[in-house]
Amino acid sequence: MSQTADQPNVEQAPGGVPPHRYTPALAQRMELDWQDRWAAEGTFHTPNPVGRLSEGFEKIADRPKYFVMDMFPYPSGAGLHVGHPLGYLGTDVTSRFRRMDGDNVLHPMGYDAFGLPAEQYAVQTGQHPRITTEANIAAIRAQLRRLGVDHDDRRSFATIDPAYYKWTQWIFLQIFGSWFDETADGGTGKARRIAELVAELDAGTREPAAGTNPYGRPWAELSEAERGAVVDAHRLAYLHEAPVNWCPGLGTVLSNEEVTPDGRSERGNFPVFRRPLKQWMMRITAYADRLLDDLDRLDWSDSLKLMQRNWIGRSTGARIRFVTGDETIEVFTTRPDTLFGATYMVLAPEHPLVDALTASAWPEGADPRWTGGAATPADAVRAYQRQASRRSELDRQDAGREKTGVWLGVTAVNPVNGRELPVFIADYVLTGYGTGAIMAVPGEDQRDWDFARAFGLDVVPTVERPAGFDDSSGAYTGPGRMINSSNDEISLDGLDKATAIATVTDWLVRRGAGEATTTYKLRDWLFSRQRYWGEPFPIVYDANDRPVAVPESMLPVLLPEVDDYSPKTFSDDDADSAPEPPLSRATEWTTVELDLGDGVQEYRRETNTMPNWAGSCWYYLRYLDPGDDTQMVDPELERYWMGPRGEGDVGGVDLYVGGVEHAVLHLLYARFWHKVLHDLGYVSSEEPFRRLVNQGYISAYAYTDERGFYVPAAEVVEKDGGFFFEGEPVTREYGKIGKSLKNMVTPDEMIGAYGADTFRVYEMSTGPLEQSRPWETKAVVGSQRLLQRIWRVVVDEETGAVRASDAEPAEETLRTLHKAIDGVRDGYSTLRFNIAIARITELTNHLTQVFGADTPVPRAVAEPLVLLVAPLAPHLAEELWSRLGHHGSTAWTPFPEADQRWLVEDTVQVAVQVNGKVRSQVTVPTDADAAALETAARADEKVAGYLDGATIRRVVAVPGRLVNFVLG
Repeated sequence: MSQTADQPNVEQAPGGVPPHRYTPALAQRMELDWQDRWAAEGTFHTPNPVGRLSEGFEKIADRPKYFVMDMFPYPSGAGLHVGHPLGYLGTDVTSRFRRMDGDNVLHPMGYDAFGLPAEQYAVQTGQHPRITTEANIAAIRAQLRRLGVDHDDRRSFATIDPAYYKWTQWIFLQIFGSWFDETADGGTGKARRIAELVAELDAGTREPAAGTNPYGRPWAELSEAERGAVVDAHRLAYLHEAPVNWCPGLGTVLSNEEVTPDGRSERGNFPVFRRPLKQWMMRITAYADRLLDDLDRLDWSDSLKLMQRNWIGRSTGARIRFVTGDETIEVFTTRPDTLFGATYMVLAPEHPLVDALTASAWPEGADPRWTGGAATPADAVRAYQRQASRRSELDRQDAGREKTGVWLGVTAVNPVNGRELPVFIADYVLTGYGTGAIMAVPGEDQRDWDFARAFGLDVVPTVERPAGFDDSSGAYTGPGRMINSSNDEISLDGLDKATAIATVTDWLVRRGAGEATTTYKLRDWLFSRQRYWGEPFPIVYDANDRPVAVPESMLPVLLPEVDDYSPKTFSDDDADSAPEPPLSRATEWTTVELDLGDGVQEYRRETNTMPNWAGSCWYYLRYLDPGDDTQMVDPELERYWMGPRGEGDVGGVDLYVGGVEHAVLHLLYARFWHKVLHDLGYVSSEEPFRRLVNQGYISAYAYTDERGFYVPAAEVVEKDGGFFFEGEPVTREYGKIGKSLKNMVTPDEMIGAYGADTFRVYEMSTGPLEQSRPWETKAVVGSQRLLQRIWRVVVDEETGAVRASDAEPAEETLRTLHKAIDGVRDGYSTLRFNIAIARITELTNHLTQVFGADTPVPRAVAEPLVLLVAPLAPHLAEELWSRLGHHGSTAWTPFPEADQRWLVEDTVQVAVQVNGKVRSQVTVPTDADAAALETAARADEKVAGYLDGATIRRVVAVPGRLVNFVLG
């Protein structure tokens, strides 16, 4: 179907312009025609080796495979701006080049369509979010088609499609039905089926894992309900009451990334409170070591790997037990060598022991700085917990914040010296790292020092200070021998850090007061959302409120129709409120009668939905055949497109391109899911993305008025050295292009003004793919002029006739051609598309200068030029290739190969020195020997002037490099 009606009107070139010039109007007509032809002929339909999409595979079976894809877009109403296509065009150029260079290329595109924006629009308008989302998808799909990208449209889908999220739910069931066996694979650990765990527990060959059996009796003595609870505590997907970011004003739980540093929601600016709620969790922490260690096997940037390493945050140290009454506080520390310097303890306000430890009354003589002005410890604790719940974790970790806290009215015993340590709660300690409790060593930790100073607590140095260090200025965090660290059984004094850590850890183990251990910053993945527009959980609850998996035969669990898409919201400051998701009001849907093996019974559905990350955790697998309704992915297709290339290779997508902002969320979650699927035998690859490249950002000028509000950049006028919006002065700044800064430029505008190929070439010319770059609309004309010159190489602008001849190119032209081929190939292969464009420009300029407007260009040069530009400007290339007499598409035409003999220079420039200083340069044959170099140097007029009348003591001639005359 023609797209002409959907495109902006482009006026014909004004009078005086040659009738067959490559103008925007001609470019658009050609582009639309070629896009229609590609669609009609299925030019970019990539055959699979087997199955539904295998037609034509026999023709390309001998080609290597290449799987390239982008992080798929969220279909917002604003559509694409010029920053979005940077990655999309980068993968498109790569895909086209690799196909021309002999690969079987898979380049698909889908849409990550569940999410809050569409749901909030539905709340405001009453329109079902599917309607809004599908309209946005159609608009973006049209934009991508207009850019000329070579996606295989048969493989497109959206995460909101029931046929897709059926398999998202199926994967959840596999994770729910699995546990992590730490002893498997030689101690590396892997996911195994829950049924295998139950069998081993029943056989007595395995005991429940630590922390999973709260009943204090052996497995054989547990009731059926108790056994079920123990099994559920092992699952990789499990229910857990955990501190979450509860936003009453939005009626939903937010991720840490959705909370501002001052403890408010990023969307709507509502107060957010930390409070415990029962939520679905994913046990990603079980895979922490594998996620870390396998980073070394990936072709990712060092900076991105570092981001994941820091997010996982593996630390080795000791777990130490401090006794307080009938309870024991466990602390993880990387510095057990400083234990003698611990003078107090701090628990996170949400720590589960807080209520049990809080004293009924203040001990006599309690320091008023410790009590928060409250009448009792319980009052102080409740007030402080409420205060802390209003702060985001980012804010709580800010080292510069004033330290606050309250005493619980109790002490704990330091195991190395018997000292009574007052136990506080303070918000600078978080539940998610270590044990949620710390031993405070103010002598060697600045945060602890700040707290000790604020609360009048002792500071005991345990590391020798350098001369002149002032302990009143802050903690000492540098190196030094241990001091003040001994008891009747052990002395660390004089030891270095490493030896002291090993010594005190060994002592703690022998005393039963601790052990060496490893901990992580990574937390289990909060997987529940109190929203409508997300994947329903394939879970029901029985009469005992235990979660039960829905049978696979009943998938997908579809979203019900509801009258109100919004979760119930509460007063902004109602921290004690509880979530009521929209699905909870669909009463006919929430209650269901099922026969799950024990006869027909009534069950209650899960009314939370999955987070928007769920659908993007595995979508690359569905591209392999999105129409397969019998399995998530055909194992043979996964082995072909993603399988390991050899021993030790992790497999995965060959090239994945997307923004660095997804480094520690999407990418980490996808790696986790993929490893579970690998462990369970569903995929052969160990990692989802073998190579990852983060494209840069595009920035442009933005403008703010006197109130600091952004104004539309396109409506700002420059005059008299200033900038004005509606006659009022505005301030210019520079920022990432986008809707928030009102400096958006859409591809539609650029295509309307210049054509898609010009836009493509401009975006790719502004730097390597990974590099951020400025946007300058005025500079686009340079790319248009380059394409016009390429057009003129082949087409006569006056007659429209093809200018190519069968004449043999001269040696200089052949040398220029093959240097261009070599450089363009290198540019495409390394994603430095700007280098490829530079080499194409050099070749085009050479042909323009040598052959002018009247002399036909040899076909042996014109045709390779067209193929060189084909990945960048495919519509122009297709048109020129067709006019040159070819019937097939350039997409499947072999990419030119450089002839090495034309890459070798016949001559070389050699520096000529006199007494070690360069005085001239001479051009000599590349094979000139020392004698020939000296002869050429002596003949140089400048050199001859230096040698005239001088005594030459020695001549040093190094072929290919230099000649040096040493004068006496």
